[in-house]
Amino acid sequence: MSPKNGPVDLKGAFRCAAPAGWPRPSFAGDTAGKVRTRWTVRRTWLPPRTDARLVWAFEGDTMQPTDLPPDEFAARRVRVFERIGDASALLQGAGPVRAFDRFRQSNEFHYLSGVEEPQAYVLLDGSTRETTLFLPRREAGQASHDEPTLSTLEDSAVRELTGVEHVCAWGELDGKLASTRVLYVPHQPAEGRLASRDVLLGGAKLAAMDPYESALGRESHFIGLLRARHPQIEIPDLSPILDELRLVKSAREVELIRRAAQLCGLGVMEAMRSTRPGVMEYQLGAVADLIFLAGGAGGSGYRAIIAGGENIWYPHYFTNDRPLRDGDLVLMDYAPDYGYYTCDIGRMWPVNGRYSDLQRELYGFMVAYHQALLQRLRPGVTAAHVMDEAAQEMADVVAATRFSKPVYEAAARRTLEFRGHLSHPVGMAVHDVGNYHAAPLVPGLTFTVDPQMWVPEERLYIRCEDTVAITDGGMENLTGFVPLELDATETLMREDGLLDRLPSAVLHPSPQPT
Repeated sequence: MSPKNGPVDLKGAFRCAAPAGWPRPSFAGDTAGKVRTRWTVRRTWLPPRTDARLVWAFEGDTMQPTDLPPDEFAARRVRVFERIGDASALLQGAGPVRAFDRFRQSNEFHYLSGVEEPQAYVLLDGSTRETTLFLPRREAGQASHDEPTLSTLEDSAVRELTGVEHVCAWGELDGKLASTRVLYVPHQPAEGRLASRDVLLGGAKLAAMDPYESALGRESHFIGLLRARHPQIEIPDLSPILDELRLVKSAREVELIRRAAQLCGLGVMEAMRSTRPGVMEYQLGAVADLIFLAGGAGGSGYRAIIAGGENIWYPHYFTNDRPLRDGDLVLMDYAPDYGYYTCDIGRMWPVNGRYSDLQRELYGFMVAYHQALLQRLRPGVTAAHVMDEAAQEMADVVAATRFSKPVYEAAARRTLEFRGHLSHPVGMAVHDVGNYHAAPLVPGLTFTVDPQMWVPEERLYIRCEDTVAITDGGMENLTGFVPLELDATETLMREDGLLDRLPSAVLHPSPQPT
């Protein structure tokens, strides 16, 4: 049901000016002939206090497409052909949805095809440099309650939409493989919704320890079937090739990550405004979810970390079910899945709106460390060089700082030695594939700057995180518009938040009459 004042038509409000210095979203490139188009919100409902700082994020003058065009995927397939020679490559798409959930393609399959269709396969023939898409054949009325899919279209329409050369039914795949000798297939687990490879591998390791759980993953099962049906085929791993390609992003990919970062930042800023003692951790996540979904995201990019007080000690805390307490800090790390791309962020702020002297001492030190790292990012230098130079600068800061306890100074000195301040790549997964530490930084790399400090004697964990993109001229901090400086954070927190505008019954349910 809509509120009594009716739905808010955001279209007129989209023309509000963005805050000074904030980049407006743009969607470069030809968007004709898309595989499946998602559109930004045209009409939606937000609480009555809906102003420019929220609705600015949503393009509304026209309904803008947000996915990538077919030529982007074709260019990626060309790069695969360059690496596999005359061999072929085969990818298995995500399986059917088994719950009341929206289908999401695996990152690997989407990266080379853009096809959002369950139970699809794509074959890249290196000898002809042509691509064949294999689809299940479904009648147009087979799933009358669902929207039409590629499987219900004529082959010519599918070719036009996807940019592939051939479209076939499942049953033709074995015939196409009969003369194949070398077939590259991903050996690593496919990333789906909320998934990163490190998390998937960790789950597989736990499954292998369970005597009643099958440790055979979907990829291993698929490879086993291929070997049984086509024993003549050699099956090398396609995953390293895809990892290499995914590491450096195209301009269009950076556009999508930038948009994810904008929604991410707006969500975190709204959570800052809504923070009060007694608010539940998950309620800050709900505020961010509203921003993400209203902005056209397909949900969250990863499980939210919203940790208050002592919960911060657990780096990947996820329960998010505790009330925020006066005097504590809260750590938020949360971002959307936007067009199959996400970003990453980390901010810590005081529940009561004012940093204590201790919080300023420790978090202020990490903010300074964060800025020392950011200032040195540019093409041509290595991550190790950046961290070495930043550590030298911060060593002088440590020497000049009078810490309130010896354990804090010791923690700061250990921070100088930590080699993870320039952290994981970011892209289709929050912990994206590839390794940028082995070579100098190049334009198109996107990764996180995430300096961290531990004080185990008091179970304190301090960090701040941004997603950056290396550019031709230096670096773009994609989440840098979110307040990081302590005074700026306190100023933002004095503004009203979305939670302040919700009916009290939403946040504080009253007992039902008996």
